[in-house]
Amino acid sequence: MTKNKITLALAITAAIGISNQAAAAGFQLAEYSATGLGRAFAGEAAMADNASAQFRNPAMLTYLKGIQVSAGAIYVDPNIDIDGRHTLFGQTSTSDFANNAIIPNFYFSRPLTDKATIGIAFGTHFGMRTDLGTDFKASMFGNQAEVHTVEINPNLGYKINNQLSVGAGVRYVMGKGHFGAALPANASLGMMQPLAGKNLKYMEGEDNAWGWQAGTAWQINANNRIGISYQSAVKLNLEGHASGLAYGNKSLPGMLLIELPASAEIASFHQLNDQWAVHASVNWTDWSAFEKLEANIPALGTNNPDLIKKENWKDNYRFAVGTTYQVTNKLVLRSGIAYDTSAVDEANRTQTIPETDRTWLSVGAGYAWSENLTLDAGFTYIFAKNAPMKERDDKHPEFGQFEGQTSGHIWLAGVQASYRF
Repeated sequence: MTKNKITLALAITAAIGISNQAAAAGFQLAEYSATGLGRAFAGEAAMADNASAQFRNPAMLTYLKGIQVSAGAIYVDPNIDIDGRHTLFGQTSTSDFANNAIIPNFYFSRPLTDKATIGIAFGTHFGMRTDLGTDFKASMFGNQAEVHTVEINPNLGYKINNQLSVGAGVRYVMGKGHFGAALPANASLGMMQPLAGKNLKYMEGEDNAWGWQAGTAWQINANNRIGISYQSAVKLNLEGHASGLAYGNKSLPGMLLIELPASAEIASFHQLNDQWAVHASVNWTDWSAFEKLEANIPALGTNNPDLIKKENWKDNYRFAVGTTYQVTNKLVLRSGIAYDTSAVDEANRTQTIPETDRTWLSVGAGYAWSENLTLDAGFTYIFAKNAPMKERDDKHPEFGQFEGQTSGHIWLAGVQASYRF
């Protein structure tokens, strides 16, 4: 394996792994509506508050009345720190290196008949952005990254009878990303000192791809409901260019395959009385499909994918339970708690993948401004277990080794407006 490939591997792995504490596991985002945020997204595949319900289960379209429009945004403020020691350059740390973000959404639904309802969703299931800078003495293992996706998702829900509904939709995913690694700016590099702070490797690209989703809902009786949904995997071939010192500062064409994993949810909703309801869900994401990274850079002398780095992630599970309390005809309060398991075990956790378990604590409220307009807000605090990490390359000991620990927490706040015609 060439040094070019190794450097690219470090950069890409950093890009995918660093931000995983910012939302859900890996670079997955759960934040599709402020309505769901207020209950820690508990029971989503069985809930139908507004047109946003189709993004988690298209079968829930059949529970919506009239033409509906829902739009909103969630502000994500991750505070993630890394502290440790590089064997060559000594103690180093970086703080708050995962960028803040605003995640917008828009949804529309319209009944076609008394059994069929169509809808369209604009949102995202995956995204992240980080920047460690070059003051971090382990920046040669990756110092900047972004994965950005936007989905256009038309759906159809059909009510088979009073108890059973089904739904399906297609997902058009537009993705782009950039990944970089650099020599540290504040470390003693000997003969390489004039190159301190320079990019070793930078790669960016974009691609569009198709996926699909499907779901069903079973209305057991007037007060109890179960929903099941599934989103397919989507493969993105991010095609663009690579540059940096490792390429003699030339711009070379290249492509990286990133698979957005499949996921599924089973959820339940239970109306206990006129005021109280409880809801719960279990989510699964197929992160075990992320076994390795492969890149295709023709300038390396081959048109076949090159094995860059083995990752050996594992499937992730999310458990959530929430409550809804109808205070008055106009005001509803929500709360929820969720536990999001890590997508990597202790043996595979490194500085570039500070993946760990997360706990969500959420509160929210909805207010019926009028018969047609509803306003919702949600607030969540996420805290993650401190996680040890290390980074090294056995074939290239000249890179040294970094050992440290990641820690952090995340704040999320969102608003949603929904209108029924």
